[in-house]
Amino acid sequence: MNINDLHQINEFEWEISKDFQLGMRVPVIIFADAKMIHESMNDSSLQQAINAAHLPGVVKNVCVMPDVHQGYGFPIGGVAATTLNDGVISPGAIGYDINCGVRLMASQVEFIEAEPFIEDLIDRINSLCPSGVGKGGRLKLTKNETKEVCTDGANWTLRRGFATNEDIAFIEDRGCIEGADPSMISPRATQRGMPQLGSLGSGNHFIEIDIVETIENKEAAEILGLYEGCLTIQIHTGSRGLGHQVCSDYVKDFQQVIKKFHINLPDRELVCAPLDSREGKSYLSAMRCAANYAFANRQMLAFYARQAFEETLSKISGYSNLRTVYDLAHNIGKIENHKINGKEQRVCVHRKGATRAYGPGHKDLPIKYKEIGQPVLIPGSMGTYSWVMLGTRQAAKKSFSSCSHGAGRVMSRSRARKRFRGEKVRERLFEKGIYIKARSMAGLAEEAPQVYKNLDRVIRCVVGANLASKVARLKPIAVIKG
Repeated sequence: MNINDLHQINEFEWEISKDFQLGMRVPVIIFADAKMIHESMNDSSLQQAINAAHLPGVVKNVCVMPDVHQGYGFPIGGVAATTLNDGVISPGAIGYDINCGVRLMASQVEFIEAEPFIEDLIDRINSLCPSGVGKGGRLKLTKNETKEVCTDGANWTLRRGFATNEDIAFIEDRGCIEGADPSMISPRATQRGMPQLGSLGSGNHFIEIDIVETIENKEAAEILGLYEGCLTIQIHTGSRGLGHQVCSDYVKDFQQVIKKFHINLPDRELVCAPLDSREGKSYLSAMRCAANYAFANRQMLAFYARQAFEETLSKISGYSNLRTVYDLAHNIGKIENHKINGKEQRVCVHRKGATRAYGPGHKDLPIKYKEIGQPVLIPGSMGTYSWVMLGTRQAAKKSFSSCSHGAGRVMSRSRARKRFRGEKVRERLFEKGIYIKARSMAGLAEEAPQVYKNLDRVIRCVVGANLASKVARLKPIAVIKG
């Protein structure tokens, strides 16, 4: 494939026709500039989007976000919707870290007052929030408690005093997706989830303290509770070992399911099951269990972060505790209503490395955000800015109300380990005024700022394509990496 195979709609939108490859049911729409298009041809991400356009029941188009990069079967930064009656659900098009997502919390503490305490603050958060490969949380759940978390999500934490009603109100789906059935997850998945609630994990997961550096939309920022110069915190993690096991189990099982239903795919990593089949319904229930676990996991980390803020900064004049701005999901399949060919239709939207981005007025938004739209959180690398944005009505028409979830990798983890030393990465970030806590220097090398795309260009594409609008830019001052 080369850029001449694409039809340029405008500066930030490109199309691969459904006639490009035999078997494609819908076109692929790519949100990117010309340079990003060229860069995306260095891996298989666009071919993976083309492969997804072969899925039974896929409608309208497969969408590719500007932070796209190659994933398992389906590109990270990909979105596809399938019909409920004759469509399928694909674990690979949702991802292994089910409901990997981001929580943004805001304070009214100004950095100028908190600066002498930042190192103590990040140390305390680090001590309260376990991170690293296989690391468990501070809670050790029983088997029955793990199943309750899978069913109730963040509401489980509310009942046990780890959340407030306000926290729940500002989590996507209020922190609990209905239809989760713990009997649909394996004993191994339950076992892996028992010790890990309230833990960060590894890889690209992080907890980051930021300053609200600039505000682009003052009215929206006030509604979100963001003020220039104040501290915020982002928490990025997902469903840990439980979610990974759910995906692994169903990817394996669905190798036989596609034979049973005579589903032909260009890539077996896209294995799937009809949404109206017993197997499809089982995976949907299991995926919702993992999604609910992830909502509860981020809430537990938010509880500990709030505790650390209070212990470290409460003596500052005018201190008020952290409040949840929003918590959103990546890597998830959601049953939603969308207009397809002018008619509203109920579909399963697969978002992998993409976030929901409802525009103003949507019925599922918190009342406080109805007029402005859903907060969209787009973190950069640990050495660059992050953006708080808002979903748009145009995104509903273009991308099934979806948007980018981050900067997107441009370098594999193995290549990053060969090129960078974790100690040097930490040293350079410290020179920029950013404190770093990491369990592994090799893991830190994998997450060096240089392995990610230029976030400014990603944001320029997002805004240019009218998928989201800017509210505020966040500057990192302290980061915990798993």
